[in-house]
Amino acid sequence: MKKLLSVVTGLIFMISTSVFAEEKLTIEKQLVGIVGAISGTVKTETRELKAGDKIYLNETIVAGAGSGTQILLLDQSTFTIGEDSEVVMDTFIFDPATNDGKIVASVKQGSLKVISGLISKKNPDSLTVEVPEGTLGSRGTEFQTIVSKGKTDTLLIGPGKNNTLGMRPGAVLVGNSLGSTLLDNPYSMTSMTKGKAPGQAKKITKNQLKKFNKKMKALRVAKLSPEEKKGKRKEMKKQLRKELKSMGFEKEEIKSIIKENIQKDKEKKVAIKKERAEKKKAKKKKAKAEKKKNKKKKAKKVDKKKGKKKKATKKGSKKKKAVKKKATKKKAVKKKATKKKKAVKKKPAKKKKKAVKKKVKKKKKVVKKKKPKKKIKKKVAKKRKIVKKKRAAKKRKAKKKRRKKK
Repeated sequence: MKKLLSVVTGLIFMISTSVFAEEKLTIEKQLVGIVGAISGTVKTETRELKAGDKIYLNETIVAGAGSGTQILLLDQSTFTIGEDSEVVMDTFIFDPATNDGKIVASVKQGSLKVISGLISKKNPDSLTVEVPEGTLGSRGTEFQTIVSKGKTDTLLIGPGKNNTLGMRPGAVLVGNSLGSTLLDNPYSMTSMTKGKAPGQAKKITKNQLKKFNKKMKALRVAKLSPEEKKGKRKEMKKQLRKELKSMGFEKEEIKSIIKENIQKDKEKKVAIKKERAEKKKAKKKKAKAEKKKNKKKKAKKVDKKKGKKKKATKKGSKKKKAVKKKATKKKAVKKKATKKKKAVKKKPAKKKKKAVKKKVKKKKKVVKKKKPKKKIKKKVAKKRKIVKKKRAAKKRKAKKKRRKKK
């Protein structure tokens, strides 16, 4: 009876998004979940998957380029597989009566996004994802991992410590034989490479977040129109009723089970909307507070600048006054000098001109009186001859006297 209930809860959980195939569950295969949404080509070893197909234990799910799928597990966990990915469900144990169990999945390549369900809610350490470089231990949360050549990047999405839904704070333990790193802050990430311990937890950048979102882009594009959703929901409900009747459930029991699951789904959606609205309000409050702080800081800076300008203007006014005083003194000196010049200029200019003309005439006369240099030389020569003659005459007289005395 417990196994039947687990199948029913898994099927009803995805009433709004999944379409079931008419495949019957065999004893040899263990049912794990159902394909809720699909985009592009997604295959297993034996078949190509469609929305509503059942997923069994140890099946390898391969999503091609530009493709992806969302698998809804029986414990209400959600596994979203991105493009160019290969994922295997290795272990799935679930008791719907107690919510006890264990989930182990392995990602060989590509991207996997996990939203934990009832098993992780009761036992946070009971969901693990194996990657080539180590293991990822989920503790009741939502996270995403990207496995590439020789490297695995893991991102914790949430919820945070102070979430409004009253949910347990999410965390992911990323580790291998060389060490481990705990991601406990939303939108923190770490990288793990072969032969090395995981790196330290760091806040994700915008470019890194784009890479994570790009892996799930195919599923965002593949959304049904409202008309298609209504038709597929009706078909799904009919199939559900048939399966539940074949299992031995009565009409009233079927209705109550469906109503309970639909109500739970609505409550979750309402809670998510409230959380988002509160986050938006908190962001707006923070933005307003930051704006006020920035305005105050700007006002303080402006006041400081004004104070400096006032001081500078006071100093400038003092300097200007000193310069003005000096200028006034210079003007006074210039006025005195101009007055003296005017007094000098007031003397009759005609007299000055006459006096200047007389001086010029005298100079000309003096120049005329001056004899030429040649005449002066002749006079000097004559004087010298006269002097020589006189000397010679004196010498002669002296000789005559000497002779007479003898």
